Amino acid sequence: MCRLTPTLFSGRPADCSGRLEKEIRTYDLLDQLHIPYQRLDHDALPTMEACHEADRILGIEVCKNLFLTNAQKTKFYLLLMPGAKKFRTKDLSRQINSARLSFAGPEYMEKFLDITPGSVSILGLMNDKENQVKLLIDQDVLNGHPYIGCHPCINTSSLRIKTSDILERFLPAVRHDYVLVNLPDEEAEAGIVEEAAP
Repeated sequence: MCRLTPTLFSGRPADCSGRLEKEIRTYDLLDQLHIPYQRLDHDALPTMEACHEADRILGIEVCKNLFLTNAQKTKFYLLLMPGAKKFRTKDLSRQINSARLSFAGPEYMEKFLDITPGSVSILGLMNDKENQVKLLIDQDVLNGHPYIGCHPCINTSSLRIKTSDILERFLPAVRHDYVLVNLPDEEAEAGIVEEAAP
């Protein structure tokens, strides 16, 4: 069971001693860009299930951050999608013309994003100086969700940031664009079928 202190803080910690350099650099950049955020500190959250309570406290919906690569390990992708959706590689492969996608190994996470498994975050793109990682965002992440939740490159804190600030301030500052994708929602499709049935 992960320990969560249900206290939301505005901005960076008053005392950053004991925090990793990459976390502090994240706060430095957000402050430099005048991007406000709320912060929740907690034990490490290594799985989606462990993130649910943090997201409830932050008042946001769970979002998956998946780090993917092609079979040749020559192209790398960061996919943001709703946590409730099931990820199927074939649904994404067709849209980005990249066959045989799989999860990229931790060595590539550290090399390109300076993050470790369990800490995958859109904020890691600040460390991708040579634009080796292409950002993919599922349409449903942007539909009616004014805030996005993400780790400050370490999974012992979670941040709530305005989606518009991520798209309009953060991404241009780190010289990354994004590709919008539409991944099917199997549960929603099943509901439509059931309602249509006599």
